[in-house]
Amino acid sequence: MKRFALVCAAALLFGFVGLAGAAVDAQTVVQETTTAVIDRVKAEKDTLRGDPAKMYSLVSDTIFPHFDFSIMSQWVLGEHWKIADTAQRQEFVEQFRRLLVRTYATALLEYSDQTIAYPANEASHNPKTATVKQDIKQPGGTILPVVYRLHNKSGDWKVFDVAVDGVSLVKTYKSSFAQVIAEGGIAKLIANLKDKNKDLGL
Repeated sequence: MKRFALVCAAALLFGFVGLAGAAVDAQTVVQETTTAVIDRVKAEKDTLRGDPAKMYSLVSDTIFPHFDFSIMSQWVLGEHWKIADTAQRQEFVEQFRRLLVRTYATALLEYSDQTIAYPANEASHNPKTATVKQDIKQPGGTILPVVYRLHNKSGDWKVFDVAVDGVSLVKTYKSSFAQVIAEGGIAKLIANLKDKNKDLGL
């Protein structure tokens, strides 16, 4: 689980920083923001590595506005989302977001000049959804396939899931969290996440 989350985070650093207000397709967003994200991390790596709070803020403020954490949280909790009260839902969304902030921040600092290619994407039957494929060349020549799933409900493309080498981030967290919920309910899951996130400073 830890290794998968780290790989997902590393893959996801390659996009979704912006083009605010631009009427562009999902793949253009991914491709045109890749250079901006990588250049900033490479230029500021020493500073960011020495000050985790700045790294967390970079992820939280620059990348995560382009993720739909509400939808991701509903899918991750599955049937448990329906029985959670409003306060529990809000707290879970926030703590899940913070958990991923830490994971993504760690992965960003491990970036090491991988080569990225964009295979052709299949056309979506729904103009409000899109799939963007990405091949990341790892050291030694191994190709890591990444598939982003995005939707556009209000004029902005937002990520709601990503699959790395065929494994869904949402499904992986759903399985992991279900084990905790089975032991102590949603309250225990939220308490565990809060404990992990308490020193994040966000």
